[in-house]
Amino acid sequence: MEIEATFLIVNRKILVYMDKMDKEILNEIQWTFPLVPRPYSEIANKFHVSEEEVMNRLRELKKSGIIRQLSAIFDTRRLGYKSALVAMAIDADKLDHVAAQINRHPGVSHNYERNHEYNLWFTLAVPPGSDLKTEIDKFSKLAGINKVRMLPTIKLFKIGVKLEMVEDKKADVKPTEEKKKINEIKFVATEEDKRYIRELQKDLEITERPFLKSAKALGITEEELLDKARYYEGIGVIRRFAAILRHRDAGFVSNGMIVWKVPDERIEQVGAKLGAFPQVSHCYQRPVYADWPYNVFSMVHCKSNGEAEEMAKEIESQINVHDYKILFSSREFKKTRVEYFVEHDFKIEETIPA
Repeated sequence: MEIEATFLIVNRKILVYMDKMDKEILNEIQWTFPLVPRPYSEIANKFHVSEEEVMNRLRELKKSGIIRQLSAIFDTRRLGYKSALVAMAIDADKLDHVAAQINRHPGVSHNYERNHEYNLWFTLAVPPGSDLKTEIDKFSKLAGINKVRMLPTIKLFKIGVKLEMVEDKKADVKPTEEKKKINEIKFVATEEDKRYIRELQKDLEITERPFLKSAKALGITEEELLDKARYYEGIGVIRRFAAILRHRDAGFVSNGMIVWKVPDERIEQVGAKLGAFPQVSHCYQRPVYADWPYNVFSMVHCKSNGEAEEMAKEIESQINVHDYKILFSSREFKKTRVEYFVEHDFKIEETIPA
């Protein structure tokens, strides 16, 4: 077997070893995970190895930190949740304290420091019946926040991270992807749906029959649970069932948010084209402000800032939009998944010292 090994080096320490088979498996399960009783056996058949070998490799990749979670990835809005990207301009000496307090909110899944006057960027999701602005206003008592900009999604063009782990399989920087077709029927989560969702969002165990535990908890068979998961995926409630990787641990240390100032009449066309680039993981239209004119946001994950800058130039030449900025994350304060239908009340703790 051909061996292509990777040692990731961070702060001069070797963190993890991956051979070509590890990378191929990671590529596969980021996008396509078999919704069958023995998924690891099906993956093994595809790669002509044993089920035990696949499970052992995945256990090591989870232990090393490469795999963050393996679970259903839900569409927040289809579940009735409201969400927004929030940008804050914060005094540098207060940034860590404010970020720590914001991280305590159960609806905050991603929180980064970025290289801009707006130096803290986080996503906030709130359950049906809650109000986004009310939750954001809870942070107003924290000292050091100078400006807040709420940036909810006006139009979603793409969401779906896939890190290309195999170097010689990297796609050209061209808009070549087709948008996934789903049957968007009306969906309002019932109490039974919520029970399914609570189970399907849990990190999947690496055992021969990983869905059995959740099926037993729900009092149903594995096949009934999997039928429900396939149904949710077919109507877009589940975006996909897949592995989420830790970007930095996987070697993608540059997290670049490319924001574009697009003429209103071109937003639809440019957004659709950006979403077709394999290298773009997220693409949204968002509102503008007097001090924030950028209306289309796209995310890229690269192995260096220089690579991201070159990629942005190539994309710029193809979409013919020349007013843009790349905001790189300099620190990751929080990255997790929102727990749906597991509500917690949130209050700012004023007693924690700055």
